[in-house]
Amino acid sequence: MALPTECDLLIVGGGINGAGIARDAAGQGLSVVLCERDDLAAHTSSASSKLIHGGLRYLEYGELGLVRKALREREVLLRMAPHLIAPLSFVMPHAPGMRPAWMIRAGLFLYDHLARRELLAGSAAVDLRRHPAGAPLQPSCTRGFTYADGWVDDARLVLANAVDAHERGARILVGAACTALRRQVGGWEAELTGQTPHRLRARAVVNAAGPWAGNFARLAVGDHAPALRLVKGSHIVVPRLFEHDQAYILQQPDRRIVFALPFHGAFTLIGTTDTDYQGDPAAAAIDAAERAYLCAAVNRYFRRAIGEADIVHTFSGVRPLLDSGEDKAAALTRDYRLELDADGPPLLHVWGGKITTYRKLAEEALALLGPRLGLEPRAWTGAAPLPGGDTGAPGSIDPGADFAGFLDRTRARWPWLPAVLARQLAHRHGSRLARVLGDAASLAGLGAQIAPGLYERELAYMTAHEWARSADDVLWRRTKQGLFCSAAEAQAVARWLNEHQRAGMLTLHG
Repeated sequence: MALPTECDLLIVGGGINGAGIARDAAGQGLSVVLCERDDLAAHTSSASSKLIHGGLRYLEYGELGLVRKALREREVLLRMAPHLIAPLSFVMPHAPGMRPAWMIRAGLFLYDHLARRELLAGSAAVDLRRHPAGAPLQPSCTRGFTYADGWVDDARLVLANAVDAHERGARILVGAACTALRRQVGGWEAELTGQTPHRLRARAVVNAAGPWAGNFARLAVGDHAPALRLVKGSHIVVPRLFEHDQAYILQQPDRRIVFALPFHGAFTLIGTTDTDYQGDPAAAAIDAAERAYLCAAVNRYFRRAIGEADIVHTFSGVRPLLDSGEDKAAALTRDYRLELDADGPPLLHVWGGKITTYRKLAEEALALLGPRLGLEPRAWTGAAPLPGGDTGAPGSIDPGADFAGFLDRTRARWPWLPAVLARQLAHRHGSRLARVLGDAASLAGLGAQIAPGLYERELAYMTAHEWARSADDVLWRRTKQGLFCSAAEAQAVARWLNEHQRAGMLTLHG
């Protein structure tokens, strides 16, 4: 397919904000091109704590507006993508000498009542000497609190938005860096560099480059960016520390909190850190001090101690946060700011943000850009399931409210799928699983198993419909099967992808 030479809206950056804006804009009839120099969700958007949450700890910093906005979004997103987002119950052990119990109760009361809830449970006090979640904890953890938020497959959430944008007419170009941008009469001229240079004319541009947003602003209009601080958040993955499916929120002596989450059945995900970062965000990696900090954070609470030898995987991401002058990175706001440069053809900068509020950010972006593009914006995304999200029973009024029922129907329709594989595929693809499996009538019909849980038919689908190009694209973003792979198996995935790429496919892959 020929690359476009003009569009209404060019979006630079294939993270959650860029993909969300592309979906909203394409759904309102604008011609959209999104360019991403690496892979979709290659950096910050795949390195989150995997939570859709209001941000309980932000209440402590007086961020009521941000918390309310995020709380309202939780259930909207749960209904849009129940295969990718699920309710998750949290247990907070009370730690004497840290936040007093009355303060936690007050915060949880606000958390329960700042926004309407239908799918998520309210908070409660629990006796950890009797509650199942108390069993893995130190004997000193005798009481605590529970509340609910949401778990998310962050990278696939980005992908789902990009797929929906594509199906509504947007062009999604991965491996395409915007290396030059010039304002002209009536529009922008952009140079996209992939395997071959390409020029594109756009009526408006969105700078959704995440931690590179300041750099891109300088490329586009000179020295123009608000005070941003790059903050690195790192996570570790260890073998499963507890058998139940609840998560923990653990207070620390420095007043930070650390999460311990169930992760893909066999593991526990622990994070995150907040440290100021300088350098290339693409090179961010956990350091020894962060590893030690996260292990110590868990060891304060759990009976089973962990150390460096227990860490099976790590990941780090860099968040571009608005600098509110706080000394500690943990105290910086997670809210976003949209700044429209309308000195000629419009350029919208996206500063900051968090995954939970990406959809509202996109709505606000279209509200700013729409009138300048001859569009009367409308709010539509909250009522439209993402691809794969219509998992309800046929005729259901609420198509995204019953993922457990969808999983049961999946097992009944394809009884030959092993239970673990059926769950993995259902979570990855939701109602689009039938497109992935096609006419397969047995496990053999999926082709060879190239790596644990990865068969040829799904790999072919990911390359044809999900822009997968490399082993990392598949093993760490479109799936998390890298957790279960040896180095040799990861190399087998890379070889398969190299051998089966479409003939003549350009690095500028649309």
